[in-house]
Amino acid sequence: MRKLILVCFSLLLVSGVSASEVETEIDLKKFAQKYFDAMVATQAPNATEKDLENYLKLLTDDVGHSHLPWVVDDSRLPDGKESMRKGMTFYLAAHTEYQAELLNLFTFNQSAIAIRYRHHAKGIHPQNKQPIEYTTVMMEVLEIENGKVAVIRKYHE
Repeated sequence: MRKLILVCFSLLLVSGVSASEVETEIDLKKFAQKYFDAMVATQAPNATEKDLENYLKLLTDDVGHSHLPWVVDDSRLPDGKESMRKGMTFYLAAHTEYQAELLNLFTFNQSAIAIRYRHHAKGIHPQNKQPIEYTTVMMEVLEIENGKVAVIRKYHE
């Protein structure tokens, strides 16, 4: 009888572990679309701090970020999200026009997403006050950890 109880308890324990593992898996395609929509909202002419926070809540606190060729170090640091908040706040609502079109979306098991998109922006650069306008195709490769973005790597086509 003790063996039967031990076997039943073991099966329940294994089932519980499997159920919790399933709960940590996310639908990466839905997550990627949510990420893209949140990122686009931060670039809109009427972007607010709320839009920025909606984007940042998708990231780990120690998120690493590179945007070649300007930012080459994607090291994960304890203040990664706070650094992104500071940098993105500086540029918040700097665009007078912004449009983005999702071109491709790739997912890799539960560990990575690649988002390829075309975007067009027009506005005034907040630092040098010069007009800016560009159209670029971008690829963002996102490393996922525990359902959040842990590393962002941005590439220009």
